[in-house]
Amino acid sequence: MRRVIKGFSLIELLVVIGIAGVIIAVTSTSYTTAQRQARDSRRIQDMKMVQTAFEQFYATNNSYPNTAAGNINQAFQSNAPTDPKTGTYTWNTSATAYCICATLEGAVGNANPPTTTSCSWNSNGSVYCVQNQQ
Repeated sequence: MRRVIKGFSLIELLVVIGIAGVIIAVTSTSYTTAQRQARDSRRIQDMKMVQTAFEQFYATNNSYPNTAAGNINQAFQSNAPTDPKTGTYTWNTSATAYCICATLEGAVGNANPPTTTSCSWNSNGSVYCVQNQQ
């Protein structure tokens, strides 16, 4: 008589565990990349919104919101936007000019980080910046 053994062999279990591990590794990498792209997309959207708000502020007040005067939030209906990961953007503003930048995680930006209220444009930069249009 043959004895019927029910269950899985050690080799079968190891193969299944190995396949599950590969699937988990691939999906977690894809998930991390998707999160990074989503944060970069939000940063770019925030910068465009900031530029629109600052230009509207200029049209009304004939000057830009100034970090030294502490009136940046006056350009927005609520508080100024914040970076989705770090919570801060680079604000370089004066009454006559501004350059506001967000550091990107994965995408290629349009500028280098500014040192004054004028942006240093470089299509291979690591930041996305907007500046005054007046």
